Amino acid sequence: MIQRLMFRSEWGLVVRSWKRHGRLSSGVIAWAAALVVVCFGGCDARTDRFPVNELHAKVVAYRSQGASAEGVADVIAPVIEGLFGTPDVPKLPAAIPAGLLDVRNLERSAGAVSSDKAGIDYGLYRANCVVCHGLAGSGTGPAAGTQNPYPRDFRPGVFKYKSTPRESKPTKGDLARLLDAGVAGTGMPSFVRLPQEDRDALVDYVIYLAIRGETERRLVELAIEGSGSDAKGLGAASLGLGESGRVADEGVAAQVDEIIAAVAASWLAAEPIEVPAPTRSFLEDPVAAAGRGKELFHGPLANCASCHGPAGDGNVATLDFDDWTKEFTTKLGLGVESEAIEGFLDAGGLKPRPIRPRKLAWGHFRGGESDERLYRLLVSGIAGTPMPALLVAEEGSTVGVTQEQLWDLVAYLKTFAGEGLDSKEN
Repeated sequence: MIQRLMFRSEWGLVVRSWKRHGRLSSGVIAWAAALVVVCFGGCDARTDRFPVNELHAKVVAYRSQGASAEGVADVIAPVIEGLFGTPDVPKLPAAIPAGLLDVRNLERSAGAVSSDKAGIDYGLYRANCVVCHGLAGSGTGPAAGTQNPYPRDFRPGVFKYKSTPRESKPTKGDLARLLDAGVAGTGMPSFVRLPQEDRDALVDYVIYLAIRGETERRLVELAIEGSGSDAKGLGAASLGLGESGRVADEGVAAQVDEIIAAVAASWLAAEPIEVPAPTRSFLEDPVAAAGRGKELFHGPLANCASCHGPAGDGNVATLDFDDWTKEFTTKLGLGVESEAIEGFLDAGGLKPRPIRPRKLAWGHFRGGESDERLYRLLVSGIAGTPMPALLVAEEGSTVGVTQEQLWDLVAYLKTFAGEGLDSKEN
């Protein structure tokens, strides 16, 4: 039903563009192509079961030098379903601490799109997110292939734009901000027009998918690689379910609970990076601060220009990839033209595309444009990408950038958005 409604409403955009201009713009053509994929390419996809993560099983088997991924994801699927439920009926494992997620939010986000007599909407994730992020949060929804960059795969538990350190999970506030603001320069729109309670429900559901996905990945690794001295992994028999639906082997069941608890704890531990007060020079003379920041941007200490270009146009050639692509390419020692890549693409991988450094000259920053967000980006980098964190000098040390230099860089970055130095001097 939702696909038919989308087709009727959005096809009107294509028709109106043709009537108005006598032609279709490249943007409308791209949207029309995505629309056809969404409405006709994904209509037969099952929604009563989460698709298994065959891609990660193949990756783990490949790096384990000869181990087989055959049937591993399918063996793990009933274990995960017993713990987390289905796309229609989500569950929270007992190992997830109370208070992290509200099961009522999951119930509102899951399932088919509908409304009750009180006008409360359900199926929020399928109505707003599944077309890009996919049913399991894999980032391979029907419209994913038309976007660059691809939609985020939630399952590794890595998120790019957040206030927390690089290795940490985002806070709920970080995810809420992305829903409110969208991500400039990507296919991720703003959902600020949704009621606040709907957005809160979606935040919880994204975290639920991420915890579920990371748990599945770790079970795949445990099944194939094992842990500690267990070189052969658990194997299919160890993951068999008892009559209660819980893993029959109590020792293995305890390992599963420990995995879930550890993943959930990483979400509970997420704390924003503390941002110190801006330096006096940044506050009192931002133009001078931006001038010093410009020198750092182009100099060897920060070396931002090596990726973002001397003019911030991002036109520096790169053959690097984000971590979601590296997982089945360079981290396995495989070039993107290798014949082995085809097997990973068949298992759900998206065609490798070199990552593009941000075009700062456009004046928009995907992670947010406030002073605090730019500061955090500099000190933490961007998780899942080649964007590194700057080495910050400790007190009394001459190694790394100082706090004053960090704020000078923030001042210079802001000039790309039209603040401070004349934009022609960027």
